[in-house]
Amino acid sequence: MDTQPLYDLAPVARLMLLGVVIALGPLAWVWLRSRNAAPAHRLRLLTLVTLFLTFDLVLFGAFTRLTDSGLGCPDWPGCYGSASPVGAKEEIAAAQAAMPTGPVTFPKAWIEMIHRYLATGVGVLIMVLMAVTWMERRHVAVSFGWPLLTFVWVCIQGAFGALTVTMKLFPAIVTLHLLGGMALLALLRAQAVAYNMAESNGPRSVPLGGQLRLGVWAVFALVWLQIALGGWVSTNYAVLACRDFPTCQGSWWPDMDFRNGFTLWRELGADKAGEAIAFAALTAIHYVHRLAAYVVLLALLLLARRLWRVKGMQGTARALWLLAAWQLVSGLSNVVLEWPLVAAVAHTGGAAALVIVLTGALAASHSVNDRFHMSQFNVSRLTR
Repeated sequence: MDTQPLYDLAPVARLMLLGVVIALGPLAWVWLRSRNAAPAHRLRLLTLVTLFLTFDLVLFGAFTRLTDSGLGCPDWPGCYGSASPVGAKEEIAAAQAAMPTGPVTFPKAWIEMIHRYLATGVGVLIMVLMAVTWMERRHVAVSFGWPLLTFVWVCIQGAFGALTVTMKLFPAIVTLHLLGGMALLALLRAQAVAYNMAESNGPRSVPLGGQLRLGVWAVFALVWLQIALGGWVSTNYAVLACRDFPTCQGSWWPDMDFRNGFTLWRELGADKAGEAIAFAALTAIHYVHRLAAYVVLLALLLLARRLWRVKGMQGTARALWLLAAWQLVSGLSNVVLEWPLVAAVAHTGGAAALVIVLTGALAASHSVNDRFHMSQFNVSRLTR
């Protein structure tokens, strides 16, 4: 396993072909559902399907991390230079025999490779979305910059996926990979709203007052901060540093090492000096996430109450209430039930859903919609 090159590009062509095959199913469904529809409707449907599969990919990425399958194949993009664990059965068997509970086993290799297959399929869908938007640019007044940015971002996300493996689950890289997945969800959700509004019978924007719009942005920023903190907890395996609630280790302010806990550039399980990271540092990582959760939960409830009074935003308010409750229950379950896999994946899913809902609210608000229309005007002038 130690002699395996970190990068082996031999299976790239086969993996790309497999990604095309995976994407053919969703693409066929979109074509059948929208073959007689307007281009804006077709693009909206394609974007929503891609958004749904990207959401699934984020959840499966969490599942991959939580089952310790991130190094199930120690090279990238394939598995021991093969396109699947089937072609690497001898190498995997040898690694598993040497260390039966180690990072490389047949189940972990399959989990890791399925995650890569899904990621490749999503990448193909985003490429198709970019190409179709370009071809329909004269008929759909939505800036081509959105799908182009999404394509660039998914390429960056793929690079971070490679670094996750080659840098051996480096906590900062894994956390950035999680945040990159969330950003991809936000980009796709914003596009879906833009295509929806571009339809002739699409909904109008929902104007928000200046203070309320600022409040949405503030809560959006808090959610992103909390996702980063949650990713830092997960990638450092600090969930079980506090096994009681509402106290931690029987104290309202346990012994914590903030300096080493929040030293960002260090290897997994080690402090900056390369020594084993202290338990007090893991406690600091966990407890800061918990304290921030109280702030985010209160902010979500207050924002939902304000949005409930705005016509056209009742659905968003209801979703925020439900997701706040979901995150509270799943987060508590991770602590009191000692980090069950279902609760941990559900907690990641709730965070991803919050990004989607809040992005939709901002994209549908008056100020964001003005920017969409400005980009539409510019595109129409350039393509005449």
